[in-house]
Amino acid sequence: MKKRLTILFLIFLIGICHGHAVATEKYSYERMRGHLQQLAKTYGLEMKVIGHSEFEREILAIKVGKGPRSVLVTGSHHGREWLTTHVIMKMIDQYAMAYQKGISLYGHNLNVLDEIAIWFVPMVNPDGVMIQQKGIAEFPFLLQEVYLDMNKGDQDFSRWKANGLGVDLNRQYPAGWEQIEGDQPHASYSHYKGKKPFEASEVKALLTFTKNTQPLVSVSYHTSGRMIYWYYFNELQHLHRDYQLIEQVAEKTDYEISYPPANAIGGGYTDWFIQEYKRPALTLELSYLVEETNPPLCVLEEEWEKNKEVGLILANFAKREFLQ
Repeated sequence: MKKRLTILFLIFLIGICHGHAVATEKYSYERMRGHLQQLAKTYGLEMKVIGHSEFEREILAIKVGKGPRSVLVTGSHHGREWLTTHVIMKMIDQYAMAYQKGISLYGHNLNVLDEIAIWFVPMVNPDGVMIQQKGIAEFPFLLQEVYLDMNKGDQDFSRWKANGLGVDLNRQYPAGWEQIEGDQPHASYSHYKGKKPFEASEVKALLTFTKNTQPLVSVSYHTSGRMIYWYYFNELQHLHRDYQLIEQVAEKTDYEISYPPANAIGGGYTDWFIQEYKRPALTLELSYLVEETNPPLCVLEEEWEKNKEVGLILANFAKREFLQ
């Protein structure tokens, strides 16, 4: 029965992707780093290493604009969600090109970036992305049996979500961490929240970077389901402000707005940001719903069209709400 369902799912994917040429390759960690270096050189962008993964891969951030205040866009908290890196890298390229030329983009005047810059962290979890894309051959031999155990004995790592030590990075933030249910008790390919919040190297890096830059608004990209998550016990006086932003993003992306229950369980970056800074934050889920794997590259063009204005929407919103 399981094999039959798998075959049917593959047929469904082929049907969805039929007629859509895949004109690009996956953003591996190496390709992402090389492209960021190229973009920084081409457009004179500020780029920095904000920390390292558990296996010493660089976690990189790049800034578009010269504004003293900023908004923050992150991707690939989860290994199998590298499609988010694709969207963010294209956002960086398009925004930086238009900003350098002094032209408008998608109807937005990029002068806003003189006041509100956009920081991007395209790949929070480079170890997890590498495991999901390439398997475990490039990791220490003595750990490979451990990885198989964390992956429930399966040699196919395409469902891998965690970091290089089997910790789910988007369950590592303290907002509601103790109340997380259905968690794996030990390191695993998914859903292990760790022994304590802010334990993982990648999360520590993003925590420090967030504290240093103090973004006015934040978006965390994930896959899948074409949903917008935005609520984590937002304070009453901020609900109208925050929902105005959500409506703008929903109108452009055509994603469904989630209305979580009053007892929403946290643990994610967005939950922590809302609680810590009392400012709006969104989790955007790209792609139609897929189960424990990555969305196919053939959905990239459609997801880009839905999301290409998001960073500029954030910057304009932040200017209007926080600087005037």
